[in-house]
Amino acid sequence: MIARRAAAFVVAVLVAGVLATEAAAPDFAALQIQPYEPRKPAPAFSLPDLDGRTVTLESLRGKVVFLFFWATW
Repeated sequence: MIARRAAAFVVAVLVAGVLATEAAAPDFAALQIQPYEPRKPAPAFSLPDLDGRTVTLESLRGKVVFLFFWATW
């Protein structure tokens, strides 16, 4: 009985060690990648729609907004 408890304790310690190692933050510099940065709010702006009415970004809050800027230069 004591041997089982000791074996269970050893297994629990090993599992905890593995989980703690996997939970560590990655070394982004060593991986040569840039970490994800939290979202930043879009600046307030307004643009005319196809009918010539002015639409502000604030009036579209909570909706999906797709901006497509096209230029010929």
